[in-house]
Amino acid sequence: MTDRQPRYRDVRAGSNILRTAVWHGESKGKGSAKGRPLLFFNGIGANIELIAPLAEALTDRDIIAFDAPGVGGSAAASIPYRPWNLARMAAAILDELGYHGEVDVMGVSWGGAMAQQFAFQFGSRVHRLILCATSAGMLMVPGNPKALMKLAHPRRYMDPAYLMQHFEMLYGDDTAEAPDHSSRLRAPTIRGYFYQLLAGIGWTSVPFLPFIKQPTLVLSGDNDQIVPLINGRFLAQIIPGARLEIVSGGHLFLVSRASEVIPLIRDFLDEVVEKRPFAARRAKAAASAAPFTVKMAD
Repeated sequence: MTDRQPRYRDVRAGSNILRTAVWHGESKGKGSAKGRPLLFFNGIGANIELIAPLAEALTDRDIIAFDAPGVGGSAAASIPYRPWNLARMAAAILDELGYHGEVDVMGVSWGGAMAQQFAFQFGSRVHRLILCATSAGMLMVPGNPKALMKLAHPRRYMDPAYLMQHFEMLYGDDTAEAPDHSSRLRAPTIRGYFYQLLAGIGWTSVPFLPFIKQPTLVLSGDNDQIVPLINGRFLAQIIPGARLEIVSGGHLFLVSRASEVIPLIRDFLDEVVEKRPFAARRAKAAASAAPFTVKMAD
């Protein structure tokens, strides 16, 4: 990994001023081009700095991220917003930063739902889609009730001791990653966090998932206490041609299993450019995964 630094900039997106960051990539070598830019949608309450390890690993492309209203360095929205509003904000950010062509899109948890909305709403701007530890929204299979109750309040962002105490329950991983994760946190405003929760109420991507045409990679943890694995199986079943990769870990596997996950992401993003046989090399894993089935009542 490198220590390349992001360039921060406040961008007007509708009535909101949002803090954005771009990690500028470099070409892989003489005569090679940079990878396609990657737009990242973060999890609920999560600030830009939390994706630094990912950005530092994917050095051959621009990584674009932003703080949602009321999160990190962005002021809270004056009124609640819906996922389609946030998708429009993301599109405005791309325009303002000069990204007018196709981008790859990646979202984690709450941000994975927003990424689905963006891919449907602005499909012509999306080349590939990566969904991590996420679900189809309202129709999801819920996780551990104790973990979900703790997720309903942003205290874990405000109290490092509280995060350490409940890290394993919340994220399904041991506490080894907690200090580094905690050091990157920037507490959201209460209103900003509440508006993020509110944005997901009543929303589901189920009606439009069959119309997602972009190549899609779904990543799910086998010990996710917040978004159980079955939700990833459902997404991969409904989105045409989607690929499911099951990672050994909890909700924070993007951090705790980075050495396993980053190569999957890189292979998926690069397979057309570099002709990597991603599907063939993953076929064995896909075949061994139990199929998603729904048993109808008699």
